[in-house]
Amino acid sequence: MRTERAIYLHEYVPRSELVVERQVVEKPRFPVIDFHIHLGSLTNGEEGEVKERLVRHIEELRAVGVEHVVNQEMQWGQELYRVLEMLAPYSDFITSFGSVDITQLDDPNFPAMVAQSLEHGVELGMRGIKVWKNVSLGMKDKNGRHIPIDDPRLKPIWENAARLGLPVLAHIADPVAFFKPVDRFNERFEELQRHPDWSFCSPELFTFDELMEQQARLLEGNPDTTFIIAHMGSYAENLGFVGECLDKYPNMYVDMAARLAELGRQPYTARKFFEKYQDRILFGTDCFPGRLEHLRYYEFLETWNEYFDYSSSEIPGQGRWRIYGIGLDDEILEKVYNLNAKRLLKLDTGGV
Repeated sequence: MRTERAIYLHEYVPRSELVVERQVVEKPRFPVIDFHIHLGSLTNGEEGEVKERLVRHIEELRAVGVEHVVNQEMQWGQELYRVLEMLAPYSDFITSFGSVDITQLDDPNFPAMVAQSLEHGVELGMRGIKVWKNVSLGMKDKNGRHIPIDDPRLKPIWENAARLGLPVLAHIADPVAFFKPVDRFNERFEELQRHPDWSFCSPELFTFDELMEQQARLLEGNPDTTFIIAHMGSYAENLGFVGECLDKYPNMYVDMAARLAELGRQPYTARKFFEKYQDRILFGTDCFPGRLEHLRYYEFLETWNEYFDYSSSEIPGQGRWRIYGIGLDDEILEKVYNLNAKRLLKLDTGGV
């Protein structure tokens, strides 16, 4: 029987008829440190409300096997200090990164401001620095030019990070499809239709290749600074490239946050990558309160399950495909889940 009419792509929600065994994972095999999570929405409001929301969210995370999280928010100055003081009672569960006010880049006092801001942050409990993609893809200097992530004027941030022993989590680029025309060939077409502001295909912006060149110069030019290049080293679609970077730059780590869809559709390549770089990969989800997807990450890392959803959405947000597990051995799994993070942060969580 033929359909009565043609259907639009957004109406098409196919249901797989594949019948395969599926191992259910309700808890990870080892305690988890989520290195890339966002708690920002929980820290606004009256003290009593904030405490109630934080306690509830911590309970939700513990229920899915998370023993510790690293809060990655773009905050500096008084706002950062406020949040650090607010989260201090939960330091057994929450480690916080902070940032720097890069809008002050052209101020002659920028180097001193960076040093003072980071030092005070460390005194209040900050344990790392977060730098977001807006540095290269949004912000402009006083001359109206976009600021490359390897701009020499940013050097005080990396030097002070090394001096204070602060790792830097850098979100430098988005999926490579975001830098290509939004046309019928773009595998993220539906996503970019929903979020047109996520497209960076513009002659006014740095290209993806230019961002990767900046990333390389950043890593090479600051060998004493430890960088975690977020979202699988900026290029989860090309793990061969990421592996070459890890081989070349010993100060580079990666986190797997928000790249489950990419990793899970290349299980053979991903498993080899995790085996080879098991000491340089950090578990992360990029999740926020109200949206926990941890069990899907565990299923990917721990099982050999085939062709399962990487998202709870009826239409997957990052592409119309499903993923496969990579069945990591326990030795590798424990490193990815918590040991690498503990070593990098010099973290003693007690329970981990």
